[in-house]
Amino acid sequence: MARLVRHDRNSPYQVKTNSGETLWICACGLSNNKPFCDGSHKKTQDENPGDIYVYDGNSRVKVNPLYM
Repeated sequence: MARLVRHDRNSPYQVKTNSGETLWICACGLSNNKPFCDGSHKKTQDENPGDIYVYDGNSRVKVNPLYM
């Protein structure tokens, strides 16, 4: 089943553990190592904030919201 999941952030969350370790948690939804960031958010840096995009592997398509 396909799902469209909205992500409004194009950078990871920094989390400090009790032991002092720093973890980076994916917030863009593109990481192949979820819940951890793998740098995939760099693909989103040139997105326009008001636009909607669909990612499929290495390709990105801008979606017209009238067709959703």
